Amino acid sequence: MTTTPCFELGACQQLDGALPGRATMPAHHLVTHGVVVGMTGSGKTGFITVMIEEALRLGVPVLAIDVKGDLANLLLAFPSFDVAHMRAWASAMAAPSDSRSEEEIAQALAQERRVGLQAWGVSEADLAAFHANTDVRVLTPGSTAGEPLHILSSLERRSSRWDHDPDAARNSLSAAISLVLRLIGRDPDPARSKEHVLLALLAERRLRDGKTADLPALLEDLARPPIKVVGAMPIDSFIPKRERLALAASLNTLLASPTFASWRTGATLDVDAWMTPEPGKRTPAIILSVAHLDEEERSLVLSVVLEEVLSWVRSLPGTQRLRALVVFDEVYGFLPPHPANPPTKRPIVSLMKQSRAFGVGVVLATQNPMDLDYRALGNAGLWCVGRLQTDADCARVVDGLASIDPQGRDSAKALGAVVKRLAPRWFLVRDAHAGGEPVLVQPRWAMSLLRGPMTRTELTRARVARDPNTPVVHEIAPIPEPPEEPSHEALIDTIKSLHLLSRRAVAVH
Repeated sequence: MTTTPCFELGACQQLDGALPGRATMPAHHLVTHGVVVGMTGSGKTGFITVMIEEALRLGVPVLAIDVKGDLANLLLAFPSFDVAHMRAWASAMAAPSDSRSEEEIAQALAQERRVGLQAWGVSEADLAAFHANTDVRVLTPGSTAGEPLHILSSLERRSSRWDHDPDAARNSLSAAISLVLRLIGRDPDPARSKEHVLLALLAERRLRDGKTADLPALLEDLARPPIKVVGAMPIDSFIPKRERLALAASLNTLLASPTFASWRTGATLDVDAWMTPEPGKRTPAIILSVAHLDEEERSLVLSVVLEEVLSWVRSLPGTQRLRALVVFDEVYGFLPPHPANPPTKRPIVSLMKQSRAFGVGVVLATQNPMDLDYRALGNAGLWCVGRLQTDADCARVVDGLASIDPQGRDSAKALGAVVKRLAPRWFLVRDAHAGGEPVLVQPRWAMSLLRGPMTRTELTRARVARDPNTPVVHEIAPIPEPPEEPSHEALIDTIKSLHLLSRRAVAVH
């Protein structure tokens, strides 16, 4: 008889205070997704960290999107209670008024961690096993603090999916082209943008032929198109030569930007490789940290990554067990209600609707429940509600709770009063699979040291401390110049001619 793998989340009790006990949840309950909400200080990030640790403990790969920089703390899941692990973090975690020495602070932190974890039944052997069996990678697109990420991989690095799953490869290519067009201020819509259609045709032609479709190659194709017809129209009628050269000039400016070079180097954006451990290898935990990016950059990067995640999910065989977990900490702004439609919204909604059939659970978390599309969140079977700040927040979450139990709207409203009285690190949890009344859950201590957001220097230090063989990039390597071929020279001459024509036109007017 097989035992159902369960998450050991902490302690629970009934709303009336009776029947305290362990808070466990069968892993497959997360196949129908989860939502975690709670204001700052409610313990939301700690609860998410425990969920991730439990998934990894059961051998379930995790991809976590980290907007605030907290989830990189998974690097600090030290293998023992030794005070030596705390010395590097003592001063950073001390209160401003703390007059103790760093050694005294480190001793206190180590003792607090030992007592806290042992109270929840986590032994030093458990810590050692978790450390040995998990592989934590922190990817930082546009930065070398973690592993740089080549965000245009689906465009500039040919994927084998073109040979066995061209539809998935085409979706990823489309997202990368949309990103490029947004960066140069052009229409990124795959269905309406002529620039998108032309670049997609040129890139796919190269990729299907086993070639690369990097930006220098596309510049060459724009100057000397290898195709004569787009759809049913001659290419010069679809996009006149002057417009093609203007597009090429904009792409060339982007290509020449030193800042843009950081987006075109590093690890390949390959979710399948990230989330598929080799037999006998450690369970992967991929932390995609975008805390260092501005708001617009985050939206652009995450739209490409989420489209890649969606393509990967659709390539999987169906299953009812939890195969992988995707966690998005602080989804505020990326899944707003209608009519707002940022580029991240479509793939998130699609994941919430479709990924359950493939055994991929999605957990979304936020401290701002007002600005979320609750029609999408209606697909979530698990709700974990922490302390909330306003009556409007409580009312909004009550609607979400009612969405998984439409017959219980009156009782859900009554839960609003419970939510207002929650203490920090307590959550009201309703699991649609379990049925019955919701329960109160207090998450266990996290095995990871909850340092909070790390600086870039601290992130690099944590990566090296966990694995001394970790390669560290101190600066982005420059993109090599394209070979001096006649076609490239012809392109440059043509762009110069276009600029000259533009200046003459201005002079005439």
